[in-house]
Order: sequence, then C-alpha cells, then structure tokens
Amino acid sequence: MKATHIWGDERRVTEAAVKIASARISSPSDPKATARPISALRADAGTTITPAGIGVDQAFSVFQDVIAPATRAQDDPLNLAYIPAAPTRAALAFDAVVSSFNIFGGTWEAGAGAIFAENEALAWLVSLLGWPEEAGGCFVSGGTSGNLSALVTARHTALARRGGRPEGGWKIACTSGAHSSILADARVMDVGVVEVPEGERGQLTGAALRAATADEPGVFAVVASAGTTNAGIIDDLAEIADVCEEHGLWLHVDGAYGGAGLAAPSARARFDGIERADSFIVDPHKWLFAPYDCCALLYRDPDLARAAHSQHASYLDRIDREAWNPTDLAVHLSRRVRGLPFWFSLAVHGTDRYVAAGEQTLTTTRAVADAIKESANLRLLLEPDLSVLLFDRPGWTRDDYYAWSDELSRAGRILCVPTSWRGETVLRLAFVNPATDPAAVIDILTTTTA
Repeated sequence: MKATHIWGDERRVTEAAVKIASARISSPSDPKATARPISALRADAGTTITPAGIGVDQAFSVFQDVIAPATRAQDDPLNLAYIPAAPTRAALAFDAVVSSFNIFGGTWEAGAGAIFAENEALAWLVSLLGWPEEAGGCFVSGGTSGNLSALVTARHTALARRGGRPEGGWKIACTSGAHSSILADARVMDVGVVEVPEGERGQLTGAALRAATADEPGVFAVVASAGTTNAGIIDDLAEIADVCEEHGLWLHVDGAYGGAGLAAPSARARFDGIERADSFIVDPHKWLFAPYDCCALLYRDPDLARAAHSQHASYLDRIDREAWNPTDLAVHLSRRVRGLPFWFSLAVHGTDRYVAAGEQTLTTTRAVADAIKESANLRLLLEPDLSVLLFDRPGWTRDDYYAWSDELSRAGRILCVPTSWRGETVLRLAFVNPATDPAAVIDILTTTTA
C-alpha cells in the first residue's frame, strides 16, 4: 500500500521561502527600535495555530507583515548597541542551505562531513590562539553555553586531580566586569564565586587575583575576559596565566565578543598570555560575521572535555568514541551544525578579508574616539582596547540620555543606548560592522548632543 503524503504544498513552500530569503539577504536594513506590544501583535496576526492550518500564503504573510517588522535588524551598520552582528551575505545564504539539509551534528557517524568543515574553521581559531594543533572543540549556541561547558570541564578536571571536593565547596574567580553568564553558570553548577577587585581600567590583574585567591582553596578556575561586554576591556592575561600556573588553576578566557580581535594584527599584542589558557570561547555571531546562533568553544586538551561531557546510554553504544564527536565536548547531545555558515564565509572570502574587516572596525572605532575627544560637548571615558567606546555628555541627566537614545532609535538614525560605568549613566557604542561609516556616526553624535 502506497503511503499518503499528508503535508502537501511542499513546492509552494520551498519556492516562497527561497524568494523571501533571497530578498532579505540582498536588501538593506535599518536600526529602528521595532518592538511592539503583545496586544498589537496579536491583533494584527490573528489566530495562527488552528486545527486546519492557515495555509502557505497566509502564514508567510503574517511573518512578513507582522512578525519580521517587529524585530530589530542586528546587522545594520548604525546598530551600535549591546553587541550587534554583521554576518556576511555568504554566511546568511549558507545558513539557509544548512537548515535545508537538516544535518545532525552531534556525532561523527551522522555528520562527519559537516563536522570536518566545522573543525576546519575551529582550526583557524586555534592558530590565532597559538595553541597546539591537537587543540579543538565544537560549536555551541552562545557564550552562556560555552562558558558553562568549559567550567564543567574545569571542575571535572580539578576533581580528578585533587581527588575530592574541597571543604567549603568549589569556587571560580572573576571580576564584576565578567559577563553576566558567569554568575548564571555558577548558579547552575552550584559553585561559589570569588569576586576579584578590578584594576584601574576595570581589568583583572595578576596581583589582585593572587591576593583574592590566597585563602580560597576551593577555587578551581579563573575566568578572564578578552573584551568585556560593557567596556571592551582585555584582562591582564599573561599575569593571570602566571597565577594560574603557580596554583594549578584552570584558566578560561571568555572572548565571546572580543576574541575576534585576535585576527587583527594591530590588536594582537593585547591578548598576550592567551596562548596559555586551558579553554576559550568566541562568538562568531558577534564580530566574526556569522549569523545567530554560533559560539566556538575550544580546549587546549579536548580529552579533558570528553572525560567531563561524554554521555553513555544503550542507544548510544555504537558511537565511535575515538572520533571527534561534538556531543562529547559540551553540555549538549543534539545539535545543529551551526558552525557551517561561519566555515562557508571563511572559505568563500578567505582569512585575509577577515583580518581586513577586523582592522576596519578598529579603525572606525579609533576615528570616532578621536572625534569624541575633540568634541566640545562629549568626553571619552576610556581609551578603547578593542571596538567599544564609553563616553558621556557632561551636564546630562539619566533622563536626558534615555530621551536622546529613544528619539534617535525611533527615527532610525542610530541605535546607541545608555549604560552604567562606575555608577554613572553614560553612552556606549559597540562597533563590529566594517560597513559602519565613521563620518556618519561622528556627524550624528556631534550635531545631536550640542
């Protein structure tokens, strides 16, 4: 008896999806703040989940006319808030291709070719770190998952080496400038946090780390930042590595945003010491021009991660544990091959263009920083390590900052939102898009803050 295909409309769905994706990938965007109340979305979308379905045309219409317009374009050149994104067109297009293949990327047995390609991209990152060739890892969804997986590996390694849980429990050490995911991951792991006082620029220093951990035998890992999210600060990695080696501590470097700067020769010296880290993350969906969601998680010794993360069950018995199985390297089992769009963009454009794109964003950052310093109305608060700028408008109140930001974002001119720096409300710009025109940014800042 021939099976009946229940879905129908496959060709129409495919043709419409390809047309919509092609139009979006090739079209410009804008940084308008486009969030809408749920009541408005519900009124415009109507009831979309029904017993009989609303059909191909209506579903696509709801997406294009209601859903997509109520999202912010993360890749617009004048979206300079939070940490935006700037995926290449090649990466965006290939992401659609990857989704169409529905590849399971957890095991070599199921996704060997895709995992091979992902590993090629990871190997380039390993070379930037200055790690041995046998280092490696896998792609996970984002920095929170990457940091968690690295710290679970660190604790498992410490348990094996020390022979037991210390009295008072396990702890990690970091500054208050570490990403919020570190505290969240610590709660998930039920470990304590030793907060190390920051240095003059807000960085983690070796001296402060040594003093803070001297009477803390439960510390098993140190989290250093290679580009803090709020200020773009790189910690004193070489000094931190010295302390970690002295006391047998795992050094994890969170480079979710700033790690991309490793590819820029003008910034590389700021990362000295990173070659001695035990684990590292970087989000290609931030400053390495890949689409969401994509975090590269790397280990100097992947065998330590396998020991911590490998899952064993009867239905997994046939998995080759000698192969490079991403499922053995992080807190996950099922996974899509989210590193393939990054690989494809690297393969298409070459690493030289990635280096040039990174340098371009740094050049833009420095040009805007110089303009702020020369402005009669603005004040640069910190010389940039990478591509984040903190500055203020002397005399403005918190309300002034938010009113200015809201007005410009609603007009679609620029997305620049206030943040807090040392207890004061200030403005912040994060550059990751090489297409951002520094002259346009400078003009907006100087003419609207007078």
